[in-house]
Parts: sequence; structure tokens; C-alpha cells
Amino acid sequence: MAEEQPEKHCWVCFATERDDRSAEWVSPCRCKGCTKWIHQSCLQRWLDEKQKGNSGGAVSCPQCGTEYHITFPKMGPLVYFLQQVDRMLSRASPFAAVGVVVGTVYWSAVTYGAVTVMQVVGHKKGLYVMERADPLFLLMGLPTIPVVLVLGKMIRWEDYIIRLWQRYSYKRKLPPGTSQYLPRVPVDGLSSGDPPSVSRRLCGALIFPSIASVVGRLLFRRVSSNLQRTILGGIAFVVIKGMLKVYFKQQQYIRQANRLILNYPDRTRAGQTDGGEDDTEDSGNE
Repeated sequence: MAEEQPEKHCWVCFATERDDRSAEWVSPCRCKGCTKWIHQSCLQRWLDEKQKGNSGGAVSCPQCGTEYHITFPKMGPLVYFLQQVDRMLSRASPFAAVGVVVGTVYWSAVTYGAVTVMQVVGHKKGLYVMERADPLFLLMGLPTIPVVLVLGKMIRWEDYIIRLWQRYSYKRKLPPGTSQYLPRVPVDGLSSGDPPSVSRRLCGALIFPSIASVVGRLLFRRVSSNLQRTILGGIAFVVIKGMLKVYFKQQQYIRQANRLILNYPDRTRAGQTDGGEDDTEDSGNE
């Protein structure tokens, strides 16, 4: 007698072939026994859940790991053309997005450069200069204005001055043979020589022409040329700001160099520093 075939069981819906005689069965992997057979419709539904709408993704059997072999009906020429177009757009979209961002930044830099020129030399004169200039020169030169401002903001000449001042000026005031510790140059802290944030540096560089124009109008009113007045205002602003920064950091350095670490039970110096409150408290306790 021929060997009887085992009854088919669907491992998704747990139905047998006796429950639905018209159901289509498939054995898509190397599994044997009760997990060998599955309804075609149940497997289609299970694949949709696993692929999550991505029909191109590969799916394997969760038991034996065999990758399911899926075939699709042939497409018409129009559908095939639309599919190729969709793939090309998907591949080109990241490069197009980068191009749009670069173009936006470039034209923003051109606009900022034009506004800066009109602000520095005057509105009418700036328009006259840009109208008479070569268009290629404008397209290449105007975007370099914000770049030069940002690069100029990165030159921190005040730090070099304060570093030399702290190294040579403060050491000479110490008596010979002293063992006093000097802090690092520049000192570490919230307002020390740590590099400023990118946003602060960028904003400072971009608003510098406006600040130079305002300072020039306030300090150099007698200068008739708007360009000369703005240049002098920018130089004055940089010098004044640098001097204040050098003074501030020098005071911080002196304060850091004169710090003292007290003994644990000794609170006399701390009380004197804090205004005498601890002295009063100690005397009362005694």
C-alpha cells in the first residue's frame, strides 16, 4: 500500500485541508512536519505584515531561515517606465536636497554681501558701485564678505596679548624664591579663554558691519565719507572691546592666582572674605 500523505496544517491560521477544500497551499521552505504547509493567502498576509509596505524587501522563514522566493507578474511598458523613474528620483533626491541647501546658502551670502556693501558705503553709492561692477565679480565677491567676517572673528588677538601679559607681568611681581602656584594661562572657567560657541561667533561676525556703522556715526560724525566712518568705527569697536576683554581676563587671572585653600576647621579667613558673618558666629559659640 502506498504511504499516506500527512494532513496539511497551516501554521498561521491552524486550519487543515479538510476545513477548506478550495484553499491553495504552498510549501515555501525546507521545514517539515506541521510547519511545512501554509495557505497561500495566509502567507501573503504574513508577508505584508513583515515587509510593512516595502514589497522589495526579502523575507525568510522564521523556523529554518530559508528566504522565500517571490515572483511578480510581468509589468506593462508604462508601469516599467514609471518604476524606473521612481527609482531614479529616489536616488537623486539626496543630491538634489544638498544642491538646494548649498544654493540657498550661496544666495543668502550674496544678499548679505550686497546689503553690507550698501550699509558700509551708503545706499545710493552702494547701488551705483554694484550696477557698474562686473556681474561675475559680484557673484564671486559678494559671497566672500560673510566668509571673511567669520574668518576674521576666529582671530582672537586679545588672547595672545593677555597670555603674554600674564606670563611676564605677574611673575615679575612675585618675590624671588617664592613657591606660590600660578594658574594655567588662560584660566579655566565660564568666562576664560575657552572658545566661544559657534552661534555666538557667527552672530558676532554677521552683525559686525552694523555695529561698525553705528559706532562710526557716534564717534566720527565729522568724517564725511560713509566708508571711512564705518572703517574707523569698526577699528574703534575692535580696540575697545579687546581692551575690555584683556582687562576682564587679567582680573580673573589675578583672582585665580590669589585664591587660598583653607584648613578644614579654620573658618577665620572665610568669615573675613564673606563679610565677617562667620567671625560673629564663632565668637558667639565661644
